Amino acid sequence: MNDLPLEQTWMVLVELLTDLRKKNVEIDPSIPEDIRMAKTTINFYKVNPADPERMKELKRINDFINAVQDKLLDLAENEGKEYRLKWIEKLTKASRGEKIYDAHQEKSKFVVGAPPGFSMVRITFKAPIHEERLQEIAEYHNVIIEFQTDTLIVIYGDKANIQESLKEISSFFKEQIEPV
Repeated sequence: MNDLPLEQTWMVLVELLTDLRKKNVEIDPSIPEDIRMAKTTINFYKVNPADPERMKELKRINDFINAVQDKLLDLAENEGKEYRLKWIEKLTKASRGEKIYDAHQEKSKFVVGAPPGFSMVRITFKAPIHEERLQEIAEYHNVIIEFQTDTLIVIYGDKANIQESLKEISSFFKEQIEPV
């Protein structure tokens, strides 16, 4: 499904929140919670927008978005008139349905067939990872690692073993971080 104007507005608000945090502005804890609830509700609605029950969620989405927008724009005002106007312009474009950001279009991939009694975790890497490196960790920690794609793996096993294997796998994430 194409992006909804509300989803573009949500993305602008997330960027504004991030920018305000970078400026060390004190953020009311209800703001991130409302942003999360808005995104959750948007995703629920997008599953089947024609469903009458899901259509009712549009009002809730608008309520979350408007509450967050009001609070964040008040905080933006404290950073200066030009700063606030810049964000109002972005929000106006988003509300008109203009595409400001590319939305992440990857669908959730529910993994079927996890053995009973096993825990599972799914990891997505930014770049392809070599299977041999991970298989050594799998053998050492007694877990099963399945490659869904070059960048997506699923780890099955005992919860404690998965946690230990993740500690070792975390070094691969550090390798993929681009220097600033």
